[in-house]
Amino acid sequence: MAFDSIETPFGKINKALGGSGSYFSLAASQFCPTSLVGVVGSDFSDKYRAPLRKRNIDLSGLEQAKGKTFAWGGKYSFDLNNRDSLFTHLNVMADFQPKLQPHQRGIGFVFLGNMHPTIQLKTLSQIKKPKFVGLDTMNFWIEKAPKELKKILKLADIFVINDSEARELSKEHNLVKAAKKIIRMMETIYPRPSPHKRREAATLIIKRGEYGLLMFRSAFPSTSGRGVRGEGLSMQVFHLPGFPLENVTDPTGAGDSFAGGFMGYLAKTGDVSWNNLKRACAAGSVMASFDVEKLGTRRLQEIKDSDIKRRFAEFKNLTNF
Repeated sequence: MAFDSIETPFGKINKALGGSGSYFSLAASQFCPTSLVGVVGSDFSDKYRAPLRKRNIDLSGLEQAKGKTFAWGGKYSFDLNNRDSLFTHLNVMADFQPKLQPHQRGIGFVFLGNMHPTIQLKTLSQIKKPKFVGLDTMNFWIEKAPKELKKILKLADIFVINDSEARELSKEHNLVKAAKKIIRMMETIYPRPSPHKRREAATLIIKRGEYGLLMFRSAFPSTSGRGVRGEGLSMQVFHLPGFPLENVTDPTGAGDSFAGGFMGYLAKTGDVSWNNLKRACAAGSVMASFDVEKLGTRRLQEIKDSDIKRRFAEFKNLTNF
């Protein structure tokens, strides 16, 4: 949860509702009941809670601490692919220790947003029997907390990162080779499949910005579908292009919006099969495409179910042959 100050060639906002928790929750809540865990400062007034409450997002796990809310500022170049971070103030986030409410500990679909891996581990340890665990990270934690990151990786069912993070973590330039290495990192805790574990086959999504995404999943003999084989690991692979848009204003939060739509769709359907993961990728990409149309979280706050269904149908037509 954060206050974002964003400047693009197409507009500027200051101290607006932001942070991965906001983007994710606004996207996920379009598909399923969503419960948020995070921390804000005493300056986080009701006007910032209002858009979240409007979507019936459960804020009982949103702690309000003394001090200021996490704040970030960024400026984008004309092509929107390059961004300069102007400032990052952790504020109350620096001492955050997650405390889940009793009803949150029974939630089945869990997404661990971009934070220190130790905090992600502490959060997951409070969930009784998670059915499906999603994980995000960033290059900072890859560099500063690699051991802790590898621990939480072994507990995640799906890992969502961008292409540069995948290359840095795997030390491989080729994304297929990078995916194989990362999935091996995810698979070291239990042999799969196992009737005694809740884990699904390890899945990795590599986001490629305007070029879409690649999804990889470790494939076993019992798994249907064609895969990529080599170096002792067989994988299923899915590619989804980015949705072509005429109006792109601000890419901030697109990855978090994707994750929210993706996990929200899975939680709504309760189906984590390979084919449904593909549909979830489309749902996530639809939410990301809406996010970039306006500054900050504004577009996510106003979209309707009919908008999502229409764009989902357009996406299906775009990718079907």
